Amino acid sequence: MSTHNMVDIDRVRKFFEGDKYATSCTGIVIDSCSKGHSVVSLMPDERHLNAVGGMMGAVYYTLADFAFAVAENCDLESETVTVSQTASMNFLRSWEGGKVICTADIIKDGRAITVYEVKCIGEGGRELAIMTINGFKVKRR
Repeated sequence: MSTHNMVDIDRVRKFFEGDKYATSCTGIVIDSCSKGHSVVSLMPDERHLNAVGGMMGAVYYTLADFAFAVAENCDLESETVTVSQTASMNFLRSWEGGKVICTADIIKDGRAITVYEVKCIGEGGRELAIMTINGFKVKRR
């Protein structure tokens, strides 16, 4: 990660408060970001569990999609904003408690398309899920 791409984290957090599902409903927080990279996290509670006591798959998906959105759209001065186009997620192992950290890293930054690898990592450092996500750039409104 290069330091010349660093952004004003407080401005980015304020902007992404508008993503109510990820921030207000789910409780995800932005830990760090720069163009092409982000780290977000969640301390799951009973709201995030499925019927058998594991973390609901949609929580992993929301973490990963939000991490992608932050990494790709943290340049608030950009003339474009990138939206999710397609995503594929592999669930690798069960969450065993504690904080979940999600990292998003750019693989390709094209004229109209971006590709990211996003990892959801458990408190012990083990990968819980991996997502490959493609984004499509559109003109900012």
